[in-house]
Amino acid sequence: MRVLVVYCHPCPESFNAAVKETVLSTLVSAGHELRVIDLYGENFQPAMGADERRGYHAQGSNVRPVERHVEAILWCEMITFIYPTWWFGLPAMLKGWLDRVWVPHVTFEVPTETTGMRPKMQHIRKIAVITTCGATWWVSKLMGEPGRKTLLRGMRVLCAPRCKTLYLAHYKMDSSTPDSRRQYLDKVRRKLARF
Repeated sequence: MRVLVVYCHPCPESFNAAVKETVLSTLVSAGHELRVIDLYGENFQPAMGADERRGYHAQGSNVRPVERHVEAILWCEMITFIYPTWWFGLPAMLKGWLDRVWVPHVTFEVPTETTGMRPKMQHIRKIAVITTCGATWWVSKLMGEPGRKTLLRGMRVLCAPRCKTLYLAHYKMDSSTPDSRRQYLDKVRRKLARF
């Protein structure tokens, strides 16, 4: 399977970097073809400028500012997100990537007076989210996990009708221990290999 890994963390020594290495080795061992987008590593610009916004609905030209990224999402059959949950949601860098890369006419057709929004990413059959959360499971649920909903509900509707999803979170990251982190990496290996 062609798997795109979208990684979003600014610190190369972070636990999220260890998660990324675990994900990559697990996917390679399973024989998948990989591409990796490291948003901080490539200094991705998450903010959409005025000219880009004005041309957001212009079919063809709206792809130009992020052409390589659009090509990657058109290539993959599975997309895996690795990021820290900040303020219960997506880091600004990742949210900006969604805003700029998942453009109309490529990922969806804009609704009109006579037709609803039509999804165009039917080749994506699986979405995996692997994240760390400072909050507990209970507090995360209480807040509604907006990052999880954005990716596994909002984005999923653009993908294959029976798109499978996987969500793995290391809760209480701020008070984690070497043992809890090791257990989480083991869980990532196990669940991702089965997914």
